[in-house]
Amino acid sequence: MFVAQAHSFTQQARLAITLAWVAGYTNTLTIITCASVTSHVSGTASNLGRYIASGAWPLAASMAFLLLTFLCGAVISGLCTELGRRRGWESVYVLPIAVEAVLLSFFAVGLEFWDGGIGNGGLMLHGLIGIASFAMGLQNATITRISSGIVRTTHITGVLTDFGLEMAQFILWARDRHRHSPPLSPRALLRSASAHPTGRRLALLASIVGSFSLGAGLGELSHELLGRWAMFPAVVFLIWLIYRDLTIPIAEIELSNIFGGTHGLQLPAAIAVFHVGKDQVRRGRVHRMPNLQAWADRLPATVRVVVLDLGHRSTFDSNAVLELRAVLNQFAQQNRRLVIAGVGGEQFRQIRQLGTTEFLDPTNFCPDLELAIARAITLIEQIPAARSEHARPSL
Repeated sequence: MFVAQAHSFTQQARLAITLAWVAGYTNTLTIITCASVTSHVSGTASNLGRYIASGAWPLAASMAFLLLTFLCGAVISGLCTELGRRRGWESVYVLPIAVEAVLLSFFAVGLEFWDGGIGNGGLMLHGLIGIASFAMGLQNATITRISSGIVRTTHITGVLTDFGLEMAQFILWARDRHRHSPPLSPRALLRSASAHPTGRRLALLASIVGSFSLGAGLGELSHELLGRWAMFPAVVFLIWLIYRDLTIPIAEIELSNIFGGTHGLQLPAAIAVFHVGKDQVRRGRVHRMPNLQAWADRLPATVRVVVLDLGHRSTFDSNAVLELRAVLNQFAQQNRRLVIAGVGGEQFRQIRQLGTTEFLDPTNFCPDLELAIARAITLIEQIPAARSEHARPSL
């Protein structure tokens, strides 16, 4: 879930439903136990101005502290993500989510002492609120980064604003649909609406509102039933997500050893051949596609055409297709080409079903490696930069 960016509707909805309830849950518990909201800071910023105007400096300092901790959470999220990207980690977003789990664990332990009567306001109360605010800022920044700014899980104001805008578009689409097309049955109209981008976007935004509200209700019930242990279910849930993300093996990309070297077949320097295989350490029936964008960033500048052998992958899920789409867009910007080997008719049909193939030339799908190599050699002559590099005499 946290390996690569979430571009598809399914991935975005999964992120929203999975984590928005944690924000609603945490926010409710901070309201009940600490009399403060932490998942969003609009009201906090308003109170800051109000308290400054009235000269209530201790309260103004408290509001400024909440704003600062939320901001620091977002900064730490960005630093963790960039650290993972630069070091080539497979799951670059697991670290900030793990930090959030640790912070909420501290918050849960703090609530236990607070409800137990240890501490009497002051520093401990502000520390608890600050920890929760820090965690919410970190979560919101992480999910915003994963979804490329589409999904926000810790506040509803922007979600409802987007919902209103999308609803206007949906109403206009339904009116135009009724005006220019024959009437549809309710079931057919529902299928048409669910396939329309605006309808899917409305479903995504509604899922965020529903998940946040569900979490808020669960937070209230948990506090009534579990008391000072109420925060631990959300912490356990985050730990389970991290465990699932780390234990599902990720396929490995290895440079082919049958080309180049003393005994290998010789290919132009502008062509590179890689194999996608199963992780030999973490075994499992299902392997996720690795982060192809991070792999592409490490390719030598002289490589203009890449042959990616997917012969060991028998099925393709939406994440695999999105990885292919992302790296192909990256290659297009770099004036590179990608040829995929080991993909038969069944695999190609799966890719067509999971995502449009407009981003990939069908002629660059080859059933075996030999045809892929021949196609790569042909493409070399079609890339001006590669042709000039290939034609340059070696010194």
